[in-house]
Amino acid sequence: MSAASSYPATIAAPVEHEIVIKRSRFIAHVEPVASVDEADAVIARIRKQAWDAGHNCTAMVTGLRGDQARSSDDGEPSGTAGMPMLEVLRRRELTDLVAVVTRYWGGTKLGAGGLVRAYSSAVSEALDLAALVRRASLTRVTLEVPHADAGRYDNLLREWTARHGATLGDTIYEAAATLELWVPADGLDRLHDDVAAASAGALTPHVGGERIVDVPA
Repeated sequence: MSAASSYPATIAAPVEHEIVIKRSRFIAHVEPVASVDEADAVIARIRKQAWDAGHNCTAMVTGLRGDQARSSDDGEPSGTAGMPMLEVLRRRELTDLVAVVTRYWGGTKLGAGGLVRAYSSAVSEALDLAALVRRASLTRVTLEVPHADAGRYDNLLREWTARHGATLGDTIYEAAATLELWVPADGLDRLHDDVAAASAGALTPHVGGERIVDVPA
């Protein structure tokens, strides 16, 4: 298993999803964030938009390893909203995101168990609609090729990254074309061999440093 699996994933873009239980509307809004302050700004924005709602319950997980977490029941009985929402984020092994579930009262009490199911289901179903982005510790690799061959090697590397848990970076066009990709440590030897085979030994990948990279799941 590569280092890619040691970091929680996040989501690519905001998602909104509504469920209705006994005429109560539960509107889940899940959004990627880069910090606690950004998460607080999302919560403040949604509370302003949904000023007439009975509750705007929240949960967030932040930090590269998901080591910061917070939740709020926002007036619902203790433990029936924020913590169940947070547990969904934890079970999904996600970080750098905030979930807000807005509830409009439908006139029928759901009980503690019903509230737990409603809030957790709203977040879970919203996440089912989200595009995941995984975090991986990857090594920067560059490949310098003649301009005339750039398209062919770009296609080759695009296919290679899709099969080996890597991702393409930027291409720089100067005297030659420099293709960039980010590769798991256990794929470096394979990349070297595959590039050598494709170029009949004429090209050699240049290995750089490591960093945490977002990779579409």
